Amino acid sequence: MPKDRISSLFLAEVRRDLLPYAGRVRRCLQLLSEREIWWRPNGASNSAGNLVLHLCGNMRQWILAGLGGETDLRERDAEFAERGPNSKSAAGREDYSRRGLLRRLDSTMRETDTVLRRLSPAALTRRYVIQGFQVTGLAAVAHVYSHFTYHAGQILYLTKLRHGRDLRFTKLPPQAKRSPDRQRAARKASR
Repeated sequence: MPKDRISSLFLAEVRRDLLPYAGRVRRCLQLLSEREIWWRPNGASNSAGNLVLHLCGNMRQWILAGLGGETDLRERDAEFAERGPNSKSAAGREDYSRRGLLRRLDSTMRETDTVLRRLSPAALTRRYVIQGFQVTGLAAVAHVYSHFTYHAGQILYLTKLRHGRDLRFTKLPPQAKRSPDRQRAARKASR
Protein backbone atom coordinates (compact mmCIF):
# COMPACT_ATOMS: atom_id res chain seq x y z
CA MET A 1 0.00 0.00 0.00
CA PRO A 2 1.47 3.41 -0.95
CA LYS A 3 2.57 5.75 1.87
CA ASP A 4 0.03 8.43 0.84
CA ARG A 5 -2.77 5.84 1.01
CA ILE A 6 -1.70 4.73 4.49
CA SER A 7 -1.57 8.36 5.66
CA SER A 8 -5.04 9.09 4.28
CA LEU A 9 -6.43 5.91 5.81
CA PHE A 10 -4.89 6.72 9.20
CA LEU A 11 -6.36 10.23 9.24
CA ALA A 12 -9.79 8.97 8.11
CA GLU A 13 -9.81 6.32 10.85
CA VAL A 14 -8.82 8.82 13.54
CA ARG A 15 -11.49 11.28 12.38
CA ARG A 16 -14.12 8.54 12.28
CA ASP A 17 -13.20 7.07 15.69
CA LEU A 18 -12.94 10.35 17.61
CA LEU A 19 -16.57 11.25 16.91
CA PRO A 20 -18.16 8.38 18.90
CA TYR A 21 -15.89 9.12 21.86
CA ALA A 22 -16.88 12.78 21.74
CA GLY A 23 -20.51 11.66 21.56
CA ARG A 24 -20.05 9.56 24.69
CA VAL A 25 -18.48 12.47 26.55
CA ARG A 26 -21.34 14.66 25.36
CA ARG A 27 -23.90 12.11 26.61
CA CYS A 28 -22.19 11.94 30.00
CA LEU A 29 -22.36 15.71 30.36
CA GLN A 30 -26.08 15.51 29.57
CA LEU A 31 -26.61 12.78 32.19
CA LEU A 32 -24.69 14.53 34.94
CA SER A 33 -26.21 17.42 36.87
CA GLU A 34 -24.37 20.76 36.86
CA ARG A 35 -23.02 19.88 40.31
CA GLU A 36 -22.00 16.34 39.31
CA ILE A 37 -20.04 17.66 36.32
CA TRP A 38 -17.66 19.34 38.77
CA TRP A 39 -17.68 16.57 41.44
CA ARG A 40 -14.30 15.05 42.29
CA PRO A 41 -14.16 11.63 43.97
CA ASN A 42 -11.15 12.84 46.01
CA GLY A 43 -8.55 15.60 46.05
CA ALA A 44 -6.18 13.72 43.73
CA SER A 45 -8.83 13.22 41.04
CA ASN A 46 -10.37 15.44 38.40
CA SER A 47 -14.00 16.17 37.66
CA ALA A 48 -15.67 15.48 34.32
CA GLY A 49 -15.68 19.26 33.79
CA ASN A 50 -11.91 19.47 34.31
CA LEU A 51 -11.38 16.58 31.92
CA VAL A 52 -13.49 18.24 29.20
CA LEU A 53 -11.47 21.46 29.57
CA HIS A 54 -8.29 19.37 29.44
CA LEU A 55 -9.36 17.44 26.31
CA CYS A 56 -10.26 20.65 24.51
CA GLY A 57 -7.02 22.32 25.61
CA ASN A 58 -4.98 19.35 24.43
CA MET A 59 -6.66 19.21 21.01
CA ARG A 60 -6.29 22.95 20.56
CA GLN A 61 -2.60 22.86 21.47
CA TRP A 62 -1.58 19.72 19.56
CA ILE A 63 -3.84 19.85 16.50
CA LEU A 64 -5.16 23.39 16.01
CA ALA A 65 -1.96 25.20 17.04
CA GLY A 66 0.66 22.49 16.57
CA LEU A 67 -0.45 21.18 13.19
CA GLY A 68 -2.94 23.83 12.08
CA GLY A 69 -0.82 26.91 12.73
CA GLU A 70 -3.12 28.71 15.18
CA THR A 71 -1.64 30.59 18.13
CA ASP A 72 -1.16 28.37 21.19
CA LEU A 73 -3.09 30.05 24.02
CA ARG A 74 -3.37 27.00 26.26
CA GLU A 75 -3.24 27.39 30.04
CA ARG A 76 -2.96 23.73 31.04
CA ASP A 77 -2.86 24.28 34.82
CA ALA A 78 -6.10 26.29 34.64
CA GLU A 79 -7.88 23.28 33.08
CA PHE A 80 -7.34 21.36 36.33
CA ALA A 81 -7.72 24.29 38.74
CA GLU A 82 -11.25 25.18 37.58
CA ARG A 83 -14.06 24.27 40.00
CA GLY A 84 -17.10 25.11 37.91
CA PRO A 85 -19.52 27.91 37.09
CA ASN A 86 -20.23 28.81 40.72
CA SER A 87 -16.60 29.02 41.84
CA LYS A 88 -14.72 32.22 42.58
CA SER A 89 -12.34 31.53 39.70
CA ALA A 90 -15.22 31.48 37.20
CA ALA A 91 -16.68 34.84 38.19
CA GLY A 92 -16.97 37.06 35.13
CA ARG A 93 -15.05 34.64 32.95
CA GLU A 94 -15.86 31.77 30.63
CA ASP A 95 -19.05 29.73 30.62
CA TYR A 96 -18.30 26.54 32.57
CA SER A 97 -21.91 25.39 32.73
CA ARG A 98 -22.97 22.16 31.02
CA ARG A 99 -24.08 24.18 28.02
CA GLY A 100 -20.77 26.04 27.89
CA LEU A 101 -18.75 22.82 28.13
CA LEU A 102 -20.84 21.22 25.38
CA ARG A 103 -20.31 24.25 23.12
CA ARG A 104 -16.58 24.16 23.81
CA LEU A 105 -16.38 20.42 23.10
CA ASP A 106 -18.45 20.68 19.90
CA SER A 107 -16.48 23.62 18.49
CA THR A 108 -13.14 22.02 19.37
CA MET A 109 -14.17 18.75 17.72
CA ARG A 110 -15.38 20.59 14.60
CA GLU A 111 -12.18 22.64 14.31
CA THR A 112 -9.99 19.59 14.98
CA ASP A 113 -11.80 17.61 12.31
CA THR A 114 -11.25 20.46 9.82
CA VAL A 115 -7.50 20.48 10.46
CA LEU A 116 -7.27 16.67 10.28
CA ARG A 117 -9.26 16.62 7.03
CA ARG A 118 -6.86 19.14 5.47
CA LEU A 119 -3.61 17.50 6.58
CA SER A 120 -1.46 16.19 3.78
CA PRO A 121 0.54 12.96 3.98
CA ALA A 122 3.68 15.13 4.04
CA ALA A 123 2.37 16.91 7.15
CA LEU A 124 2.38 13.59 9.00
CA THR A 125 6.10 13.09 8.39
CA ARG A 126 7.07 16.71 9.08
CA ARG A 127 8.58 17.51 12.49
CA TYR A 128 6.88 19.94 14.89
CA VAL A 129 7.59 21.30 18.35
CA ILE A 130 4.42 20.94 20.43
CA GLN A 131 4.28 21.50 24.19
CA GLY A 132 8.08 21.45 24.14
CA PHE A 133 8.26 18.02 22.48
CA GLN A 134 9.73 17.37 19.03
CA VAL A 135 7.24 15.11 17.26
CA THR A 136 6.11 14.17 13.79
CA GLY A 137 2.63 15.08 12.65
CA LEU A 138 1.74 11.39 12.87
CA ALA A 139 2.89 11.25 16.50
CA ALA A 140 0.86 14.39 17.30
CA VAL A 141 -2.33 12.91 15.83
CA ALA A 142 -1.72 9.56 17.55
CA HIS A 143 -1.11 11.38 20.86
CA VAL A 144 -4.36 13.31 20.62
CA TYR A 145 -6.32 10.19 19.71
CA SER A 146 -4.97 8.08 22.59
CA HIS A 147 -5.19 11.02 25.02
CA PHE A 148 -8.82 11.67 24.08
CA THR A 149 -9.91 8.04 24.42
CA TYR A 150 -8.08 7.69 27.75
CA HIS A 151 -9.75 10.71 29.35
CA ALA A 152 -13.12 9.95 27.74
CA GLY A 153 -12.96 6.63 29.61
CA GLN A 154 -12.39 8.53 32.86
CA ILE A 155 -15.44 10.70 32.19
CA LEU A 156 -17.54 7.59 31.51
CA TYR A 157 -16.27 6.04 34.75
CA LEU A 158 -17.13 9.20 36.75
CA THR A 159 -20.61 9.14 35.24
CA LYS A 160 -21.05 5.48 36.19
CA LEU A 161 -19.86 6.26 39.72
CA ARG A 162 -22.47 8.99 40.08
CA HIS A 163 -25.34 7.08 38.45
CA GLY A 164 -24.50 3.48 39.34
CA ARG A 165 -25.59 2.02 36.03
CA ASP A 166 -24.31 0.82 32.69
CA LEU A 167 -24.31 3.64 30.15
CA ARG A 168 -24.88 1.14 27.31
CA PHE A 169 -22.31 2.63 24.97
CA THR A 170 -20.87 -0.68 23.79
CA LYS A 171 -22.86 -2.40 21.07
CA LEU A 172 -21.27 -5.56 19.68
CA PRO A 173 -22.39 -7.08 16.39
CA PRO A 174 -24.66 -10.12 17.03
CA GLN A 175 -22.04 -12.72 16.00
CA ALA A 176 -19.41 -11.10 18.25
CA LYS A 177 -21.49 -11.53 21.40
CA ARG A 178 -20.31 -15.11 21.71
CA SER A 179 -16.74 -16.17 21.24
CA PRO A 180 -16.15 -19.32 19.12
CA ASP A 181 -15.42 -21.26 22.33
CA ARG A 182 -18.72 -20.20 23.87
CA GLN A 183 -20.56 -21.07 20.65
CA ARG A 184 -19.04 -24.61 20.69
CA ALA A 185 -19.91 -25.00 24.37
CA ALA A 186 -23.50 -23.89 23.71
CA ARG A 187 -23.82 -26.41 20.85
CA LYS A 188 -22.48 -29.21 23.06
CA ALA A 189 -24.82 -28.28 25.89
CA SER A 190 -27.85 -28.36 23.59
CA ARG A 191 -27.19 -31.96 22.42
